[in-house]
Amino acid sequence: MINFPHTQSAHCESGVAANLMGEKNIPMTEAMAFGLGAGLFFGYFPFIRINGLPLVTYRAAAGQILKRIGQINGVKITEKRFRRPDQAMTALDQAIENGIPVGLQTGVFWLPYFPRALRFHFNAHNLVVYGKEGDEYLISDPVFPTPVRCHAKDLARARFASGALAPKGKMYYVAEVPEKIERRPLIIGGIRSVCKMMLGSPFPLIGIRGIRFMANRLAKWPERLGKERADLHLGHVVRMQEEIGTGGGGFRFMYSAFLQESGKELDEPALLESASALTASGDRWRQFAVMAARICKDRPRQGDSYDVMADMIRECASFEEKVFEELNRWLKQ
Repeated sequence: MINFPHTQSAHCESGVAANLMGEKNIPMTEAMAFGLGAGLFFGYFPFIRINGLPLVTYRAAAGQILKRIGQINGVKITEKRFRRPDQAMTALDQAIENGIPVGLQTGVFWLPYFPRALRFHFNAHNLVVYGKEGDEYLISDPVFPTPVRCHAKDLARARFASGALAPKGKMYYVAEVPEKIERRPLIIGGIRSVCKMMLGSPFPLIGIRGIRFMANRLAKWPERLGKERADLHLGHVVRMQEEIGTGGGGFRFMYSAFLQESGKELDEPALLESASALTASGDRWRQFAVMAARICKDRPRQGDSYDVMADMIRECASFEEKVFEELNRWLKQ
């Protein structure tokens, strides 16, 4: 068993990144890992379907945060994939015996310690294995308040779940770290990457343009799709926003926490101001979700409508456009 510092987090990948770096005596909050990893994103892709419904994502592609953390000068993250479960589990056991905490990509549906109501087919859930007792692995799953246990057969099945984003036995660990990390250039690089994506993408389905595109589509759903199908699409948007990871609003709050922490560390008031402004966008995303939930449950209040929800999303776009324009100006100083 490894003395691993388990800390609960809001999102699995940023939480695992922060915990693995912390184990190597490189203190890092989840918000900082999320920001350095350029985790904030928005994309609406009607040509990519999930259960027959358009893909909506509020965060960077799975694996990007860990990839960027691994690109920090002096940091080396070793990653392995396997063709067979027996090879994957043997490699995991060897790493644990060598005192190495190991990050795994898994399928949530096959992890029995998740409450049954919360299991769904999502194959990019990250966790850390830090020990083994008999046939059970000791796991630091960052979305749980305390460490958990998982039987070897269940963990092997989760590591080789099939479908989209199939993990294929992926495991990774921090092999090397520098004595000290100079965070200012990393913070600037992370902010620049997110600003470029949110403001400068030529693709109209990404960033601020993508948020407005989805708002315009959403306003027309009742007319184009009919009430039942429109509500199905709306429920999918809310589910992707509020139940996958920390949701659209939650990711805005996390990035705001990153800006606040960075502003204090670098003594940059502009970052603190941007943090407060981005919180307003997170609040508006959550208000949209509440109204959408009422409509999906056929419990609308006076004033609830698709047009009003579309306007709320457009407000989120305007909030975020101003935030990232201000951050862009700060980067150019």
